[in-house]
Amino acid sequence: MIVTATRFALGAAGLLQRRLSIVLFHRVLPQPDALLPDEPDAVRFDEQVRWLADTFDILPAGEAAARLFAGRLPPRALSITFDDGYRDNALYALPVLQRHGVRATFFVTTRHLDGGMMWNDRVIAAVRAWPGERMDLSAHGLDVVSLRDRSAAVRELLPRIKYLPPGQREALSTRLMRDSGAEDVRLMMDAAEIRTLHAAGMEIGGHTESHPILTALPDDVAREEIARNKATLEDIIGEPLQTFAYPNGTPGRDYDARHVTMLRECGYRYALTTAKGTSTHASDPLQLPRFTPWDRQRAKYLARMTLNYFSSPARTTHAPRPG
Repeated sequence: MIVTATRFALGAAGLLQRRLSIVLFHRVLPQPDALLPDEPDAVRFDEQVRWLADTFDILPAGEAAARLFAGRLPPRALSITFDDGYRDNALYALPVLQRHGVRATFFVTTRHLDGGMMWNDRVIAAVRAWPGERMDLSAHGLDVVSLRDRSAAVRELLPRIKYLPPGQREALSTRLMRDSGAEDVRLMMDAAEIRTLHAAGMEIGGHTESHPILTALPDDVAREEIARNKATLEDIIGEPLQTFAYPNGTPGRDYDARHVTMLRECGYRYALTTAKGTSTHASDPLQLPRFTPWDRQRAKYLARMTLNYFSSPARTTHAPRPG
């Protein structure tokens, strides 16, 4: 009944104006993890995909965007996307997607294809392994962090470290990892796993080489991050990339008009942000919004998806469109 009512409401709206919903995931875990409460395990992800597949017409992001701007988007159109390129996308997300006959889009960073961990995963590993109940970061310009609730410590640390200068962010996360005694593990996909996703009909998209805050970089470095990532992934899958996702993705803060122009010059046709909302024919193809409902009950999950569907246009950074 819930699914039928949601499909009717979204379908009726789609007759008036075609809208594209895009949802964002990062990881699918083999089992729940207290330090990663927002990341679904395979069982929960299977449930969410079933809800979405019962309600929406699911297409890869690039195909959906092309159909949106060509005026051929079906009602209730939705894309499922993953950011960063975690190995569990291939191990646990792919079988779920295949079981439901769903094709998704995977935006992949490329620095750690051959091993290593992203800065945020080093911080999480350090918190998990840290001896004692306090982490003194005063030498790094931060406060003492209580580890009595390690999940809360992760939520506190990541936003504070994220916007440090890139070199300082990398050095601090590496130092914390070393001081904690945590082991380096391979969390990201390798080239063979990317090719497995592609061969299964999944779309591969760009996400920069090292997942920086683009606005924190000189223009030449930002351009190189985008271009090298694109070239590496195109070499792996043997075809051009058309879709990109901005790291972190907040318009005006994490990227701006300069980076929109860089993507266009690099040959990208579509790009995704993390601003909430849905896309219409009037949207900027290089600034399409995404949204992820967090509810664990089907009725609330679909209700939140519906509210997002009818929300105001997503915020973008001002970037002149060609032509």
